[in-house]
Amino acid sequence: MTITIYGIKNCDTMKKARAWLDDHGVAYDFHDYKTAGIAKDKLKQWSDEVGWETLLNRAGTTFKKLPDADKEGLNERKALALMAEQPSMIKRPVLDLGPKRIVGFKPDIYAKEVPAKARKKG
Repeated sequence: MTITIYGIKNCDTMKKARAWLDDHGVAYDFHDYKTAGIAKDKLKQWSDEVGWETLLNRAGTTFKKLPDADKEGLNERKALALMAEQPSMIKRPVLDLGPKRIVGFKPDIYAKEVPAKARKKG
């Protein structure tokens, strides 16, 4: 099983999530939105699974700087287009565990959801 963490290299939350994975001996691939972008079909898949409202980072400066017209009448189609155009609007990190995605970083959720077999024995 390959675990992939999606996000932006210099994001503080990403640094915490990657440190947690490293500290727990979890092997993972890192997908940086800034350098690699994100496929629209991947965003749609995530949206179908967790909801576009969960994926959209409304607290970030990129979203806050949007013109009011872009923020009004948000629906899935509009939100996915915004996130595809500006991936920093995707809540970080998105941890792809294969059969499941975890959006955001909470150590207790990672401890519960990251399979023990993905962790090296201490």
